[in-house]
Amino acid sequence: MPPSAANGGVAAAAAAAADAAPSPPPLPPLPPRVLSIQSHVVSGYVGNKCAVFPLQLLGFDVDPVNSVQFSNHTGFPKWNGEIMCGEQLWRLIEGLEANGLCAGYTHLLTGYIGSLSLLQTIVRVAERLRQHNPNLVYVCDPVMGDDGRLYVRPDMPAAFRDLIVPLASVLTPNQFEAEQLTGRGIASEEDALAACAALHARGPHTVVITSSQLPGWEDFVTILASTTLPQYGGTPQRLRLRVPRVHAYFTGTGDLFTALLLGWMHRHPGDLRAALEAAVSGLQAVLRDTVAHCGAAATAAERTAAVSAARELRLVQNQGPIVAPPREFGAEAVDGGGSAGGAEAAAAESDAAAANGAAAAANARG
Repeated sequence: MPPSAANGGVAAAAAAAADAAPSPPPLPPLPPRVLSIQSHVVSGYVGNKCAVFPLQLLGFDVDPVNSVQFSNHTGFPKWNGEIMCGEQLWRLIEGLEANGLCAGYTHLLTGYIGSLSLLQTIVRVAERLRQHNPNLVYVCDPVMGDDGRLYVRPDMPAAFRDLIVPLASVLTPNQFEAEQLTGRGIASEEDALAACAALHARGPHTVVITSSQLPGWEDFVTILASTTLPQYGGTPQRLRLRVPRVHAYFTGTGDLFTALLLGWMHRHPGDLRAALEAAVSGLQAVLRDTVAHCGAAATAAERTAAVSAARELRLVQNQGPIVAPPREFGAEAVDGGGSAGGAEAAAAESDAAAANGAAAAANARG
């Protein structure tokens, strides 16, 4: 046989063997890893100090980037520290990229963003991470203000609306922030749901308005959630959950809630109800213990250093409820669809509210 024919036979046999060989198994899914860009305080619990530890307890690796680094939160009479700019953030991302570390993120979490340059750079960060992982889940808490007052620059709401909201997967504004992002007032549940729909139209598949004050429910915090996730056929599943309001001020509650929602949505894919109930119940357990521990400071009108320190959230002391929250609060479907027994859920909600009383909710979020 000529050498060329022999070589051809060997090549054909090798090709046939390759065709017959089983294809390699698919790569395992990425372990959950969060890049969390939020504020940081040396003492106390806001921003990343409220997000990193709970997410680690829920099984996430968390890489924190501190958008501000302060001695303590701004509810104290005095504080010192520095604010990160966009260039500083991008240098960190370039360092991660140079070592192949940007490819491992499954989630991006952002909270307080103190400058327009930082916000614009976060847009670049989200786009870069999605180049590596198109399925990246971006959870954004658009921290801008509360109770009718902005605590960011006046140009930030429009920048959030136009640049950040279209990139977000999950958005967790409070009532005031939802009004800022949509340009419409919220005076009723219908207004809040319309705001959710308007925000869906800009990009996020899940919107949770974390604290609404609605007529007829002044003694409660109303949480409204809406999702267009494919698991629900693309039709918004709209949920309502209420907890009793306590007239006290705690900083960091919004940061903690958003982190818990991220964690529980990952654990309950396609089940926003279960994730919402777990996140709210975990938060309320922390608040209940914090209220009991700080005593009269919980409702003190003055904001001295001692009062502010007493109100710090007790995260370390509440690891159990964070990991396995008591399901004390039930969500119900707003429009009657997708409810696991609407009357039963409403009754359970009422019973839980009565049982928990004033220890259930804070009157302000961080």
